[in-house]
Parts: sequence; structure tokens; C-alpha cells
Amino acid sequence: MKEISGYYDKEASLLSAVKSLRDNNIKIKDVFSPYPVHGLDHAMGLRRSWLPRAAFIGGAVGAISGFGFQAWVFTRAYPINIGGKPLMAVPSFIPVTFECAILFAAFAIVLSYLFKSHLGAGADNKIYDERATDDRFVVVLDTADIDNNEAEKIKSKFEDSGAMDVKYQD
Repeated sequence: MKEISGYYDKEASLLSAVKSLRDNNIKIKDVFSPYPVHGLDHAMGLRRSWLPRAAFIGGAVGAISGFGFQAWVFTRAYPINIGGKPLMAVPSFIPVTFECAILFAAFAIVLSYLFKSHLGAGADNKIYDERATDDRFVVVLDTADIDNNEAEKIKSKFEDSGAMDVKYQD
């Protein structure tokens, strides 16, 4: 798979480059930045993340599991009359139910993020530039299905948009 990557030092030039590439119907594979860039997801045309939904589902499962487990333990499995309170004392179940909801939501977010980002065990992620975590922005284009003439046009578009460097990688 051939890729062309453009390297930028300012986020304003990165945003203009991404918009320019998208306006010319050039498909962007990914953008790497040292910090979140406001408006980059919109400029790339990305959809809204589904992580909040995963967190809600995980939290709901956790709350239902925590409450259900307590209800089962205190009414069926090991019923003990403590101080005359009823066996199904719902207000005393609230703290454990809340903590189970938070725990399951956290696990759901972490697992969903690792799955979505392809960062799980055995992931083979390519590092385009070590400085992408410090002070460089990298735009990566997949050029497997285009010819060399088109690749040169893309390289000139990178240079016109203010790229510091343009590299071809296999």
C-alpha cells in the first residue's frame, strides 16, 4: 500500500490543507496531531463518536446488574433480618448500584476505544513521524489506486497548502 504524507507545523495550515484536499475529492486516510485540533473532525468529514452510547449502555448494564445482584442476595440467596429493616431495602442499594454503573461504563469506554482505534493486542500501527506527538501535524493519504501522475498532483497540492515536507511511503 502506497501512502503520501504531508507534514505541517501549524494547525491553521493543517486545517486549510485538509479542507483543500477534501474540496478536491482526495480521500484522507488519517491525520495525526500532538493535541486535539478544534474543527478537524468536521473538516475531515468524520461522524460523531459512538463512545457516549457505549458508555450509556455499559452504565445501564452495570446499574441493572448491581441492583439485581443485591436484590437476589438479600431476598433469595442469603436473607438476613438486620435491625428490623425489610429484605428489599432499595435506598441501601443505591451506592452499590451507582458504583457498578460507573465501573461498567468505564470498562465499556476503554474497550470501545481500543476496538475503534485498532489499539488492542497485536495491533500493528505505523509511526509516520516521531515528532507527531511533539510539534508536527501529519496528513496521510492512501494512494494505492492512483497512478504516478496523480500522485505528483497530490504532492503539489500538499506543497501549495504549506506542507513543510512531503514523503512517499510503502
